Amino acid sequence: MKIRGTRECQSCETQWSYYETGSITCPNCGAMRSVGVDEARRTHTDSPAELDLEPVRRTLATEPLDHVVDDLKERLRTYTRKRGFINGGELQPLDNRYLAARELLHAADLAARSHGPSEAEELYVLELLGGAESGEWPPETDLPDSLSAARGLAVADAVAAYRRDLRTWLEDHPDPEAAKTLGTLRDQLKRAEALQGEIPADTADQLVAATREIGDHLRGDDDALPSARDRLKRLG
Repeated sequence: MKIRGTRECQSCETQWSYYETGSITCPNCGAMRSVGVDEARRTHTDSPAELDLEPVRRTLATEPLDHVVDDLKERLRTYTRKRGFINGGELQPLDNRYLAARELLHAADLAARSHGPSEAEELYVLELLGGAESGEWPPETDLPDSLSAARGLAVADAVAAYRRDLRTWLEDHPDPEAAKTLGTLRDQLKRAEALQGEIPADTADQLVAATREIGDHLRGDDDALPSARDRLKRLG
């Protein structure tokens, strides 16, 4: 949606950034009557989103994964629902914290539904949890084969979400070649979804790289779009 980012309280005249708070409530007096004072409205799909996983980590120190998985999944879903990639009219990159959160959602579910997660699965879930907290996405070399579908599903979800915001961006910044490449990307997403995430880890990583390059192109990197096309072409 397009909004005026600077809000002004009609009670105490305090000004604040809606882009930063995601709230129309005055941070000074608590009044809910405020107006946007910027001349122009800017596209904004993001919301402030905290990802507090410390309670989950504490529980996992003494309890098995299946005892905490529902709480973990709810925290991750709340976070990913709030996240977007256009902030105050600025296109943002597809970041590692978002990717780790998406993969943790699927990996924790798969591991918890197994008949007792293996040590490798438990360690990888913990690695993803740490990555989601710190903003790092574990490399494919750490991925247990039994959780490969989790990575594929996570990448499909993340790329689809980012692609939606790229299409929103293109409504105000037309770029026929980028739009065409997004169509090719959608074909690859359909394949990953049809296979329920059972795609090679390298393919998942290449999809993320191509998606990021399309975003880089739209932020001004002239070399990024040809690279994205080449990646998607190699994926077939």
